[in-house]
Amino acid sequence: MFAPSAASPASDQRPVRRDVRRRALTITAAATLALGVAIAWGPQLASQLDPPDLRFNEIVDVSRPIERLDDRALRARFEQGVMMLHMRQHEYAVIAFHEVLAAAPELPEAHVNMGFALLGLGQWAQARSFFESAIELRRDQINAYYGLGVALSELGNLSGAIGAMQSYVHRAPADDPFLPRAEAALWEWREAAAPAGPETAGR
Repeated sequence: MFAPSAASPASDQRPVRRDVRRRALTITAAATLALGVAIAWGPQLASQLDPPDLRFNEIVDVSRPIERLDDRALRARFEQGVMMLHMRQHEYAVIAFHEVLAAAPELPEAHVNMGFALLGLGQWAQARSFFESAIELRRDQINAYYGLGVALSELGNLSGAIGAMQSYVHRAPADDPFLPRAEAALWEWREAAAPAGPETAGR
């Protein structure tokens, strides 16, 4: 599933407030280690896995060339990771984006796609961390707000999920095909977060 362009020129980026390189390498190394046993069994095992069925499907932003990926092999690895996301082979996507982040730790597209790969594995807290890093690297990486909203909702933080998804809705263009899904998520979360009325409270 392709998403509309969410990237911005490099001049729009803000300074990173923390050491994204160390954070990315630490988290991806842990994720890769946890998946090592499963991956060792080869592609036949991955084809038999039944990934979680997210209520709000992943948004993978590949609609704009990644200008900072000058190395042909690195770009190919990024594109392989994206392909694995579309095929719902999240374990292999994690490995691909781990390699990309090791070489290009300040690439927001790699952070956000790693987040979506971790969502597919049900690793909500780690996914949240990567969406937050993507937003730190580029404030208008709008699909990162979408993913952050999903991760926070799965972690039980509905107020944070609502805030993140509102940011997505406010930044997305009017013809964004994912807006209806985002608005449906907001409606559901607001209903769940609403205080109980008198009739409900008495039950």
